Amino acid sequence: MSTLTIYHYLKVNEQLITGGQPTEEQLRSAADEEFEIVINLGTINPRYSLPDEAGLVRSLGMAYHNIPVDWNAPQRSDFEAFERLMQTLPAAKTLLHCAANFRVTAFYSLYALKHLGWTEDQAAEFRASVWQVSDYPVWEKFVSNLTSQITGGAQ
Repeated sequence: MSTLTIYHYLKVNEQLITGGQPTEEQLRSAADEEFEIVINLGTINPRYSLPDEAGLVRSLGMAYHNIPVDWNAPQRSDFEAFERLMQTLPAAKTLLHCAANFRVTAFYSLYALKHLGWTEDQAAEFRASVWQVSDYPVWEKFVSNLTSQITGGAQ
């Protein structure tokens, strides 16, 4: 099974893919496809998570990072932790995921807006390829506030 079958899979570029919660088999495929880093923005919840994703990922020879972003209360400090991590990672194939690729597309689009030269339209389009933040008021406010702070716009 390929990493391409991960729920809400998005290929950002040759070095980065995003998606929802991968299965054990999909993480093994990622290792086979020479991914070196797995970043999980989801909270560890037995209902949605693997029993020991960190242990599995490390046993497959990949680095594992978890920034548990509370779905109901995303924080600027969560984004700042993500930002610091992204800036310190080596150039390597990376799988960035959460439960459904909602948190990930929000965080990565904000990161790309701030650090990679994406426009607000590009960031919005990236998120919209998976979900509509307007369907989730907490996330709409979070993304709007950070976008404004990043771009210097009035909020």
